[in-house]
Amino acid sequence: MRHTDLPLIRTVSTPTLHPSGDRAVVAVTRPDLDADAYVGQLWTVPLDGGRPRRTTRGFRDTTPRFSPDGTLLAFLRATPDGAPQLYVVDAAGGEPVQVTDRLLGVGDFRWSPDGARIAFTSREPEAGRYGSVEGVGAAAEPPRRITTWRYTQNGLGYHRDRPRHVFVVDVPDVTAEPVVQPVAGPGGPAEPRPAVPQARQLTTVPVDHGEIAFTPDGAALAVVAAVHPGAEDDLRDDVLLLRLDGDASVAVGPEADLTVEAVAFGAGGELYVLGSGVGPDGRDFVARNAALHVVEDGRVRRLTDPEELELFGPLVPTEQGVLAVAGVRGTQQLVRVAGDGAVTHLTSGDVLVEGAAAAGDAVVVAYADPGTYGDVAVLDAGAECGLRPLTDLSAPLREAGVVTPVELEVTGRDGYPVHGWVAVPDAAEHGEGPHPTLLMIHGGPYAAYGVGLFDETQVLVDAGYAVVYCNPRGSATYGQAHGRTIRQAMGTVDMHDVLDFLDGAVSADPRLDGSRVGILGGSYGGYLTAWTIAHEHRFAGAVVERGFLDPEAFFGTSDIGWYFGLEYVGDHAAAAAAVAAQSPQAVAHQVRTPTLVLHSDQDLRCPLSQAERYYATLKRHGVDTELVVFPGEDHELSRSGRPRHRAQRFEILLDWWDRKLPVTR
Repeated sequence: MRHTDLPLIRTVSTPTLHPSGDRAVVAVTRPDLDADAYVGQLWTVPLDGGRPRRTTRGFRDTTPRFSPDGTLLAFLRATPDGAPQLYVVDAAGGEPVQVTDRLLGVGDFRWSPDGARIAFTSREPEAGRYGSVEGVGAAAEPPRRITTWRYTQNGLGYHRDRPRHVFVVDVPDVTAEPVVQPVAGPGGPAEPRPAVPQARQLTTVPVDHGEIAFTPDGAALAVVAAVHPGAEDDLRDDVLLLRLDGDASVAVGPEADLTVEAVAFGAGGELYVLGSGVGPDGRDFVARNAALHVVEDGRVRRLTDPEELELFGPLVPTEQGVLAVAGVRGTQQLVRVAGDGAVTHLTSGDVLVEGAAAAGDAVVVAYADPGTYGDVAVLDAGAECGLRPLTDLSAPLREAGVVTPVELEVTGRDGYPVHGWVAVPDAAEHGEGPHPTLLMIHGGPYAAYGVGLFDETQVLVDAGYAVVYCNPRGSATYGQAHGRTIRQAMGTVDMHDVLDFLDGAVSADPRLDGSRVGILGGSYGGYLTAWTIAHEHRFAGAVVERGFLDPEAFFGTSDIGWYFGLEYVGDHAAAAAAVAAQSPQAVAHQVRTPTLVLHSDQDLRCPLSQAERYYATLKRHGVDTELVVFPGEDHELSRSGRPRHRAQRFEILLDWWDRKLPVTR
């Protein structure tokens, strides 16, 4: 795969399954270099093996959901210059009908059980901000008065003056006469007719409201929001129960000590909550797995053990139990959790399940694996990995050329096993080697490399580099103990793990050249890259991307707020020496490795100042270094940045490695 093959990457949304169980619908999205945007439509996928077909033709159609009776399909549609709006269409086909016209678009939505209404979330701007008053641009808005810890979000910007609220709207009749606007007559201008139904706002507290779910009787909504006293000083969420008639109560309060990721109701009215604990002080988020809880008679009961099982949403209640996704050693498996907490693994092997839907006995999933970026499969106990594929959206990408990485486990210097993968260039194109080798480090830290097809690996391998990458201590999908090892001990065993994995991979495969090595990583990977090259000088070059590099300066400048650095490296004010002992900026003067520092100017997660100060320190000490700053991009450049910027980023990386670690001697 070359960087010019980015448009061949097709990802799929969580599927929606028709109540009959005969067909699923997914959104298929891809980057388009000509449009310099992400485009895509909805596809219908028959479960009987029939040919999938495109069913909408919007610029970017996403988030499909069948109505409870299957007669309608709702989805979000965005235009090149417009925010996503809610649409509904006859499930048998036809012209979609617009339901919302929100200034800042629609975030998420849910059907009421009777299919008569849709609840959705949308940001409501303060008057005079974000284009709400014609002629008042961003530079002319009044000043912001800030009294909270968190007031910006990466990829969004300021958000406290445009909180996300919950609305409910009646579903229009898709067979009705379309709205036609009257024109002026002798009596003067005509009164415009409403083009969309009027939505009703259900929430008023000026905080972001997140996940929503209708009760089985449709009379109320569960809504996730942090509204308890002291919510600004902790990471706890509340789950509110909002009746459509206006009454409200608290279903899960701060005493549960949960950050809530998903909510769903079972058919019996029980409320399921997926959430992770945050400790007695409400801020200990490091390597905390989400567990499934059930709320019955006002009591919150935990069903799964977060020490051993890491769960992700969305939650899909069924008669046999709740479907969720479990992270397991770089894979993501579909599991079912019964009412007594018993967990059944429904898939296995090298697969990344990313979402599921169920109807009757049928279960469909969106998934990735070593040969696909995203496809749809039906659960089938007799099939490999428990899944029978229904689509093959990555076939063009495989035809362009991809390499399947090989799994490897290395025993580290202290006896700890380090698990990861090795990808080696195709021998027909690049020979048998030995190839220059790149050590790649993931972000997070509580994240993980997985088994799915990955553009970062494929582009580098196509250029002739062997790539080794692993999940050191601090990573996810290996249990909480594995992840929490580096809490206030960053740059210790995690550095040992990645270096030991590199050495083990070189020893195990003669196609890897251990005398010609480079190192790169983003976010936490940028942190560990910067930390490692201050202590190890074997690398011909390094790439430090969007890095967490200066914990002291990170406090108060990152959109995360105050807690991330305090929890991961400690409090500089109380233990300056301990924090400095984990700070790449504090040891930047020790670096000798040629280093490319790559960042985005709108990165609010690891602000640009992190990169600027680090780059200046390297330059001051005579290091061969370059700083590349992408305009208009945020922390997600490599994953969801503008397609042309993503391609340019790869060009810059390949140019850097060609100069510092050429493929040919």
